[in-house]
Parts: sequence; C-alpha cells; structure tokens
Amino acid sequence: MSETTETYEVQQAADEAPEAPAGMAPAEEGPEAAPAGTSGVAGLELKPALEAVLMVVDEPASAEHLAKVLERRPREVSDALRELADEYAREGRGFELRLVAGGWRYYTRGTYADAVERFVLDGQQARLTQAALETLAVVAYRQPVSRSRVSAVRGVNCDGVMRTLLQRGLVEEAGTEPETGAILYRTTHYFLERMGLRGLDELPELAPFLPEAEAVEGETQESMPSFDVDDLSSGTQTTEH
Repeated sequence: MSETTETYEVQQAADEAPEAPAGMAPAEEGPEAAPAGTSGVAGLELKPALEAVLMVVDEPASAEHLAKVLERRPREVSDALRELADEYAREGRGFELRLVAGGWRYYTRGTYADAVERFVLDGQQARLTQAALETLAVVAYRQPVSRSRVSAVRGVNCDGVMRTLLQRGLVEEAGTEPETGAILYRTTHYFLERMGLRGLDELPELAPFLPEAEAVEGETQESMPSFDVDDLSSGTQTTEH
C-alpha cells in the first residue's frame, strides 16, 4: 500500500468519528487524566473538604477513612489534619481539632467550657452520679471485669449503675469469665472520646490506689458468719438442763 493511500484512510477514519457534543471538552489523554469512575471529590481543595466532613461526623474519623472518602493519600490527609489543628491553635479559635480514640474530631476549646456548659445544660443536670463515676473508674482500671468484682471493689451492689453505663454506651460486654461464666465488661471507644483519651494507656496512674477485687472479696467473706450443717444439727439436739 502506498503512503498516499494509507494517509487517506487515516484521514477518512478521523472524519467519520463521532463528534463530541457541544460544550463538552474532549477527553484528556496521558497520565494526568482522571481514572474512569472517579468522582469530583478528588478535585476539591483538601483542607476545606476535611472541615466539611468533620463537621458532620458523630464519632472520631480516622485519617485512613477520610483519605478513602476524599480520594487522597493517607499521608497527605494526615499532614493536612495536623496543619488544620495547628492553625486553629494559633488563631485561638473556640474549637479545636483533636486526635482522640484513633480518629479526628472537632471539640470546643476548654477555655470556653463554661459558656458551652451553660448553653447545653441550661439548668439541667446531665452528669453522671458519683456512684456511676466510681463504678466507671473501677471498670476502666480493672477491665475486663465482672459485675460481682466491681461490686466487691465498691462494697455495694452495682447492677443498676452498670445498666446505666451500658445504656449510655460507656461500657460494653467483653466475653465471659472462664472460671465462673460471668459476663465481663470493658470501656468503649465512646468512653475514650468523652474522656479525651487516645487510648487506655493515657489513663492517670490511679490503679495502685484501688484495692484488688480478690482481697476485698476475701475480707467480705471473712466478715460474714459461716454456718456448718453438722454444727447446726448437733446444736438442735443438745439441750440444757
């Protein structure tokens, strides 16, 4: 085939190709083209996009999850999150971006806690009772722990308080105790979030001041009178004259 004939066929194929609709740009070629099926999220400015998403989260969001949603690299998202947190701190905003319980979330700055508390509570009592706080502390430092052991440490029955903590999502079931089959309990990620902790290793060093449940149980058993069936039987048969 001559060069002239080949050139003519190529030109003819180009002329017969369908034209793109009016107003539509031709598809990009080369390495800069967006992959098929990619949404417009990847084209958004990263920091404002992160702010928009974090405004609606109901629990801390990890950098990996945010990267997946925004179609970015995790390292890029992590750097942007830390930059945002530093910017808010420098500007003294009324809120801050914190890394808590393995994820990022907005929190009001502690300086303005009184104003926020007054607005949210508005005279209503929404805090945990002293009994609930004590029970929660025992679970946090002794977890996983059964209800009976929590009651032994506190010296009172904690069933009602434990139900309250379960309902509020601060504790959860964590299997059963091999020896007794009793249900074990541990704190939740929501607990870490409310306490402002990244993990349980950031709990204050209070464990040494809590008595061991076994020791308390032993003292409780010693303080209770014990009855022997044989003693009772012999006692009923013996009478004084």
